[in-house]
Amino acid sequence: MVTIINQLKKNPIPPKKLKELLEKLGRRYKKSGAEVTLVLVGPRTIQKLNKKYRHRDKPTDVLSFPLNENSPDGKFYLGDIVICPAVAKKQAKEKGHSLEREIAILAIHGFLHLIGYEHFQGIEEEETRIWPLFLW
Repeated sequence: MVTIINQLKKNPIPPKKLKELLEKLGRRYKKSGAEVTLVLVGPRTIQKLNKKYRHRDKPTDVLSFPLNENSPDGKFYLGDIVICPAVAKKQAKEKGHSLEREIAILAIHGFLHLIGYEHFQGIEEEETRIWPLFLW
């Protein structure tokens, strides 16, 4: 199950599309029963998280917090993805595509981290391989 939490006043992308994207990823990687939470936050919040967990005192685009554990409620929790649409908007402009597409790219990136992919250890190749299947 996918839960979307929007901590922003505006909704930069329809939550239904993000939920469908993450559910499709769950099916593809055989994690369809897993609980995933996607949180949309502002630059200050993501900067605090980035400083606390990665020791980098600056806003970033996406953070992933893998859990990969069963809970007492009987559910399997894959983890949380936190995206900052304000940072994503700048990146989308630089890359020449929509904010919606950039957030989808970040959601895919975050999901791949949840299932164990890491930088310089296959995540870039996997993203390139699956983007055509999942991006709008």
